Amino acid sequence: MATTQAPSQAPERSRSRTWAWTAGSGVALLVLVTIHMVAHHFVVDRIGGLRTYQDVLDYIANPVIFVIEIAFLVVVTIHSMLGLRSVVFDFGLSERAKRLTDRGLTALGVVTVAYGIVLIGVLASRA
Repeated sequence: MATTQAPSQAPERSRSRTWAWTAGSGVALLVLVTIHMVAHHFVVDRIGGLRTYQDVLDYIANPVIFVIEIAFLVVVTIHSMLGLRSVVFDFGLSERAKRLTDRGLTALGVVTVAYGIVLIGVLASRA
């Protein structure tokens, strides 16, 4: 037998779930941005800590780095879409507008991640 929640409890649960995703993606973002910055700027033999184009191609061709960069892309996209959602929802939208905003931001996030994966894949294939 299925149970239903009272209408007043559903928005509260949704808010706590959204907050948990935002906080979790923020923590993951801190870890991944640290890895990204260290790998790109502190583990480089060149003066100034900058990689050449060929260095980037060789770096991204490593399967482990490829997965880490994809994870970084996905996490930063999730975190930014949730942040943007939060700002837009502060305008006091109707339920219909909130649903449309959720769908629009989800679509934008999917397109962003798909484009980024294709771009990273093209770079990795050039190594």
